[in-house]
Amino acid sequence: MKLAVILALVTAPAFATELPPDLAQAVRDYDRAQVDNDTATLGRLVEDDYVLVNSDASVENKQQFLADFHLPGFKIDPYTLKEPIHKVWNDGAVIGGLLDLSWTQDGRHQTRRLRVSYVWAKRDGHWRATYAQVPRVVSQVPTPKPGRTDPLNRAAAPAIGPQSLLSP
Repeated sequence: MKLAVILALVTAPAFATELPPDLAQAVRDYDRAQVDNDTATLGRLVEDDYVLVNSDASVENKQQFLADFHLPGFKIDPYTLKEPIHKVWNDGAVIGGLLDLSWTQDGRHQTRRLRVSYVWAKRDGHWRATYAQVPRVVSQVPTPKPGRTDPLNRAAAPAIGPQSLLSP
């Protein structure tokens, strides 16, 4: 019986560890603030040197990130992070997972599947987001183009044009 329990623990995915309560609260506040367009809360939870890499590989700083929430008609729908990944240290953490994001902008409803990663740092006793990357999830793996080989025997990912998280 002990062996079965040990095997179950060893073979279970260990991608999501328990978050410290103060970090879990900061993440909940951040998520809620995005849905509520609450830039005051986001401003408090995001470091001044914050960097966001959007799904089109464009880069935004804190001011640009917050400005997106003031766009007329912009509204993120409530979301749930799936397949969570948590790596936590005393003063830092990486939180990520799969996100089916949907939002309204310019009168049009948008959706995108993303594999998100957030870096959080604990500074002066408070958790703050310092970096985020939100690449799109490619729905199908394409086959290599004729005449091109992949030394790792993988299919090449398709090129993605300039399509940011907040644009159609």
